[in-house]
Amino acid sequence: MNRIVYADNAATTAVSTQVLEAMLPYYKEVYGNPSSLYAAGQKAKAALDQARADAAACLGADPDEIYFTSCGTESDNWAIKGAAHAMKKKGKTHIVTSAFEHHAVLHTCQALEKEGFTVTYLPVHENGIVRVEELEAALTEDTGLVTIMYANNEIGTLQPIPQIGKLCREKGIWFHTDAVQAVGQVPIDVREQNIDMLSLSGHKLHAPKGVGALYIRRGVRIPNLLDGGAQERGKRGGTENVAQIVGLAAAMKAACATIQERREKLAAMQDKLIDAILQIDRCRLNGDRKERLPGNASFCFQGVEGESLLLMLDLKGISASSGSACTSGSLDPSHVLLSIGLPHEVAHGSLRLSFGDYNTMEDIDYIIETLPPIIERLRAMSPLWDAIQQGKVNYDAYM
Repeated sequence: MNRIVYADNAATTAVSTQVLEAMLPYYKEVYGNPSSLYAAGQKAKAALDQARADAAACLGADPDEIYFTSCGTESDNWAIKGAAHAMKKKGKTHIVTSAFEHHAVLHTCQALEKEGFTVTYLPVHENGIVRVEELEAALTEDTGLVTIMYANNEIGTLQPIPQIGKLCREKGIWFHTDAVQAVGQVPIDVREQNIDMLSLSGHKLHAPKGVGALYIRRGVRIPNLLDGGAQERGKRGGTENVAQIVGLAAAMKAACATIQERREKLAAMQDKLIDAILQIDRCRLNGDRKERLPGNASFCFQGVEGESLLLMLDLKGISASSGSACTSGSLDPSHVLLSIGLPHEVAHGSLRLSFGDYNTMEDIDYIIETLPPIIERLRAMSPLWDAIQQGKVNYDAYM
């Protein structure tokens, strides 16, 4: 039988045993409503308060600056739309973001454009990194919000968040970052990095799907997300999902306590994989080699179609993706890869491999052994590869 290798941790992760065990009592034993005054409810409230404190500690925040949500997309929407509408009251209707944000940010900004806001989409260049000087040049007197992701979900590049935060603080502009991929992977301190709002999601760090959080710095006042109750200090009505919130906090605490150890392990696996895969003819690594998340490697192969590559890897027991899981049903090339300057024909041949706590170096060895023959087989069936070989088309400038 083929070895089974799950290499799509940027899409979602398995719930860890530690997290599951932390959650179980709040389904069957401590299941009271945390808004209730009797003992069972107060026990649930105590767990909720502790989870908020644990999540805050991982970010260098205070507990009353953490608001629990259902996911990173909800957090992004609340932060961006809330900030936009709050700043509009001060006459500021300009937003700056990047061209390769997650669709939770891009589509939110596009929705705001329909309301009359103006949005500047910064380029990210070939290495997939925003240039702070270009951000500064884009700011105007009308700019009320900058939203730049901490780490890209498809190619793993890390953005200069501390420098962006410092610039925004100096200009009196609110700064939001989608840190869904970064929390638990890199050290984050919202105070030191001048972050006003930060979005995160549980299922990227071994907590369950359906729970996330939004950090809102004290003093940043945005409209309520949901009216109807006093939960989340009146900002997001609705009975809290205590079990999953406890799971999120447990996952954050575990990940943040072992960041350096995990980074070293994942970086070693990543480096070995990249060095080996780049030996394949006409293959490129997407994004900066150094400024990237550990455990995230994105490649493009000339003359290969991404969906076929994924299916053939799956037959060999390897789960991977060709980009964001949120757009895996689309046949269009990744907007992230197009934003770094790749033509459609090259972007279509993409492969993202992302690793987590349960992967091993043996998994890397299996991928290194399995991938080249698949690439060779797909190219043997590809008219585009024939044209490349015959010199009729040339994409060497993108390699």
